[in-house]
Amino acid sequence: MSLGSSIDLNQLKRLIGQRNIDEKLELIRVLEKDTYPIRFRRLLKRMRIDDLSYDEITSEVESIRTQRYNAKKRA
Repeated sequence: MSLGSSIDLNQLKRLIGQRNIDEKLELIRVLEKDTYPIRFRRLLKRMRIDDLSYDEITSEVESIRTQRYNAKKRA
């Protein structure tokens, strides 16, 4: 399908609305892939992970592992 650059967002939305679910899911996959770097950078900015040390991350991971292990033991 070839579209000119003169299509506006509302027209695009209407065209997408006319597609079947498999084509919509494929479009989602393409958009997720294309926007991943931008979304990831935004996430990092919100989380401010630069302030976390390796030891803090390791400690948190170990804490979660212990909680999961104990929960499985009780079940």
